Amino acid sequence: MYRKIQDFLNDWNYESEGTAKIFSLITDANRRQEIHEGVRSLERLSWHLTQTITEMGHRAGLFPVDPFEGEDIPLNPASILEIYKDYSEQIAKAVNSKWTDSTLEDQVDMYGEQWSKGTILRVLINHQSHHRGQMTVILRMFDIPVPGLYGPSKEEWAQMGMLAPD
Repeated sequence: MYRKIQDFLNDWNYESEGTAKIFSLITDANRRQEIHEGVRSLERLSWHLTQTITEMGHRAGLFPVDPFEGEDIPLNPASILEIYKDYSEQIAKAVNSKWTDSTLEDQVDMYGEQWSKGTILRVLINHQSHHRGQMTVILRMFDIPVPGLYGPSKEEWAQMGMLAPD
């Protein structure tokens, strides 16, 4: 749970930049490829993460409406990336302008439960990290190098002339 707005904003900025890096690797060629019938495609995962920002933001009172509820996946990955970036910024601005450190313990109805606002922010980041990790594995399965998000990727280690640690 977050107790300070600035802590969330710092984390959100870093995490959303990492998510945008992963989204930028989605192409028309790989967006709908499936690795298994029970695993979402890169396109579906990226749109799910984008929709979650507005869904949770609306439920939490940060957005007056959820503009993407029931909306189909946009036609190309670049559109999803731009929409994601836009709403990633919008939710950060909304949190900063509508909530305060002292209101982060206030309870909000989320999916039939009572969550503190600070918990909502933590879940938003955890949810994004979870699905971004899935996307990284899918990209690896397609032999697409991924960026290091919490340290160098194996390709980035190689660019530095070093072997990636085991």
